[in-house]
Amino acid sequence: MIELLLPPLFAGLAVALVAGPMGAFVVWRRMAFFGDTLAHGALLGAAFGIAVGISLYPAVVLVCLAMALVLVAMQQQRHLANDTLLGMVSHTTLALGIVAVSLQPGVRVDLFAFLFGDLLAVNWQDVVWLAGGAALILSLMMLNWRNLLSLTVDEDMARVEGVPVVATRILLMLLLALLIAGAIRTVGVLLITSLLVMPAASARRLAKTPEQMAAIAAVLGTIAVVGGLALSWQVDTPVGPSIVLAAAGVFLATLVKPARG
Repeated sequence: MIELLLPPLFAGLAVALVAGPMGAFVVWRRMAFFGDTLAHGALLGAAFGIAVGISLYPAVVLVCLAMALVLVAMQQQRHLANDTLLGMVSHTTLALGIVAVSLQPGVRVDLFAFLFGDLLAVNWQDVVWLAGGAALILSLMMLNWRNLLSLTVDEDMARVEGVPVVATRILLMLLLALLIAGAIRTVGVLLITSLLVMPAASARRLAKTPEQMAAIAAVLGTIAVVGGLALSWQVDTPVGPSIVLAAAGVFLATLVKPARG
C-alpha cells in the first residue's frame, strides 16, 4: 500500500519546494488575490481543453499563462483599484469556467477534483512533469533572484539600478501562473493560494534574510504535504484540504515565536 502513496508524495513535495520560494514573493508583494484569480481561471483552461480536444492540464497551463499576461496588462489601467479588478475577474472566470465545462456535450469532468485537488490520482508520469516544471521555475527564479528581489523591495530604485522592471514583473507573473497550473492537482483551484501563502507567512516569522525565508518556506511546505497525506491516510479525509489544514497547523505553531519585522 505504501507504493500507492509514493507518486502523490513526490508530486506534493515537488510543488511544495517551489511554492515556498514563490510564496515568499506572493507574501512580500501582497499577490495572494492575483494567485486566486489565476487559479479560478484554470477552469476556463479545462473547458478550452475539452473544446479543442487536448489534454486538460496542458490546456490549463496555457490558459493560466495567457491570463497572467492579460492581468498584467489590465493592472496598468487607473480606473479601478487592483483588488476590485482582480475580485471581478476572479469570480467571473470561476463561474464562466464551471458553466463552460457543464455545457460540454457528452463530457463528464470531475469538478470536485479541480476545485479541491486529486493528489492521490497522480501517477509517475505526472510526477515527471511536475518535477520538470518545478526545476524550470526554480532555475529561472534563481537566475533572476536579484532582479526579483530588487523589484519587490522598491520598483523605482530597481529601475534606477538598471533592472528591467517590466520584463521582471512579467516573469514573476508567468512563473506564478505556471506553478498554479501545475499545482492544481495537489490542493485544487479553491485552495491553491493557501499552499503559497501559509508556508511563506510561517517562514517570515522565523527567517532573518529573504533567502532564509524562501528556504524555510520550502521546508515548511514539504512538512505540510507530508502531514496532510498522513492525515488523509489515517482519517480518510480529502488530501487537498488536509494539506491546507497541516499548513495552517504549522503556521499556528510558529505563532509562539514573535514575528521579525
